[in-house]
Amino acid sequence: MNVLSSESGKPRGNRTQITITCEVRQGTRPWKIAKLEDLSESGFRIGWLPNCRMDTPLRIRIPGMQLLHAHIRWQDEGSVGCQFINPLHPAVFEHIARAASQT
Repeated sequence: MNVLSSESGKPRGNRTQITITCEVRQGTRPWKIAKLEDLSESGFRIGWLPNCRMDTPLRIRIPGMQLLHAHIRWQDEGSVGCQFINPLHPAVFEHIARAASQT
């Protein structure tokens, strides 16, 4: 499903609501379990990540995928929005979405 960006009105790519348990880490902090709740080719939303810092990139391990790097773009009381440093290839995005829907 294509979604329009609220800032520009331009398509921001495919986005899917999924739930995947993954691991995230900022800097040298320990890995933490997080729920990935929303995914697009350019980024993702995870459930709350305590003590996260907007100025520190994070790494995310999605089961069956290589380590991915992202920047935190926003946070609120229950979620953290991140943008991949290198967007997902469309085929990789489709693979993750398909795998998540089968669990």
